[in-house]
Amino acid sequence: MIVEPLVAGEDGALPGPLLTELTELYASNREFQQLSGDFPDPGDIRPEQVAASLADELAHPDAEVLLARSAGHVIGVSVTRAHHPSDPDDPDPWIGLLMVHARDHRAGFGRELAEIIEKRFREVGRRGVKLAVLENNANALAFWSALGYEEIDRRPDHRYGRATVVMRKGL
Repeated sequence: MIVEPLVAGEDGALPGPLLTELTELYASNREFQQLSGDFPDPGDIRPEQVAASLADELAHPDAEVLLARSAGHVIGVSVTRAHHPSDPDDPDPWIGLLMVHARDHRAGFGRELAEIIEKRFREVGRRGVKLAVLENNANALAFWSALGYEEIDRRPDHRYGRATVVMRKGL
């Protein structure tokens, strides 16, 4: 697996073929999309919606979007933040999204991508990493728990007020 930062063009646009692959990745995770409510119709996710979502993320100066590729295809995406968007005193970076194409679930790519993210933060001296999982997302809670993340809080997310489980892993 190769992981590289997503870089938009000078005009902020993503190349068409890449946007197509990313849209397919987002659309393949229909169950998550239904739980999250991030897209109006989880059964009909459009390239312009994915582009807008990623542009929103990239607009934050402490955000990084990473693409994971295998055999030349995008198989995963992650969004991280150096600091929590509403708590600048929080010393830990945050994983805002880690998504693997549904056809590649259970192949170890999610675990590998999470380990790469953790390593990147460890290399710059961070001591832990946090994330928030929707309370109703049992699969994600099991995934992150299996990777050593532990529940430290329960609170609404900052964007939509959805019930979440905040998890942390020491690095």
